[in-house]
Amino acid sequence: MPAGYTLTKEAPAPLPGIYSQAVRAGNYVYTSGSVGMRKEGEMVEGTIQDRTRQVIQNLEAVLKGSNMTLKNVVKANIYLSNLSRDFNAVNEVWKELMPEPKPARTCIGVAELPAGGTDVEIEFTAYDG
Repeated sequence: MPAGYTLTKEAPAPLPGIYSQAVRAGNYVYTSGSVGMRKEGEMVEGTIQDRTRQVIQNLEAVLKGSNMTLKNVVKANIYLSNLSRDFNAVNEVWKELMPEPKPARTCIGVAELPAGGTDVEIEFTAYDG
């Protein structure tokens, strides 16, 4: 089945010619990584919890554009620029916003994230079948 691409104005726009917000392949939707940026393009100030909430809201909007919800998420990858400092704080937001059953998840500490010095980036794989 050919892939379909998602583009919603309810989440930050992808960089032109670089990536898509999400790609549908059969019953799966693979999102690009999202950071704590509002749809207008500015990074959320405040705590990592504030940015993590924004990331999940962005990804929820992208999933909605693919006719899915957070309940369809089967796998998540989380990237933190300071894993030891921020792991527990991100988990607090995760428990609050992600529905049961929680998706499989990987959390990786990285040296740097590409978007404006952010400290958290998340990507989802969702399934509708």
